[in-house]
Amino acid sequence: MAQTAKTATASKRPPRTLAGAVSPADDPARAQVLASYEAAIRLMQEGKFDKARAAFEKLLASGAGDLADRIRMYINACTAQLSRAKATFSNHEEHYDYAVSLLNDGHYEDAREQFQLILKQNENADYAFYGLAVLASMTGDSHTCLEHLTEAIRRNPRNRIQARSDSDFQDMADDPRFTELLYPEV
Repeated sequence: MAQTAKTATASKRPPRTLAGAVSPADDPARAQVLASYEAAIRLMQEGKFDKARAAFEKLLASGAGDLADRIRMYINACTAQLSRAKATFSNHEEHYDYAVSLLNDGHYEDAREQFQLILKQNENADYAFYGLAVLASMTGDSHTCLEHLTEAIRRNPRNRIQARSDSDFQDMADDPRFTELLYPEV
């Protein structure tokens, strides 16, 4: 009889591993935490960073256990996205400097968005076309680089002189179309 009671107790205990007890898959509380976690990630993927951050914070406060580190990481990511989205600039020069800093840090898509936003606000912004040309050069898109640089030069001929000494165009130096654009009189 003592043997069967011991066996019954052992079968009710969750399985153990070297890392500790394994959470049962059919635990309703765990299933709810995972569902909330997945919903918060979907909000983040949809670009709803404020709602996602609130959902992650609620999960963290309710005791997310083994997901806590990941949740903190996602909260930080949401906060960073929200602060980036709310960036305000007192003039176009500040906005351009911000876009260039994104470019220099390797955040190419964010930089592209900022240059395009500058162009939406001022379609004659030759410097935004120049920035897009630099971006295209840095990402190996020579055709787009030439299109944007041509437009930047058309709007402001001084961009031709600047591009001649800009090391960001070093990958374009062997392209005869680039040379022709920068030295049309030769």
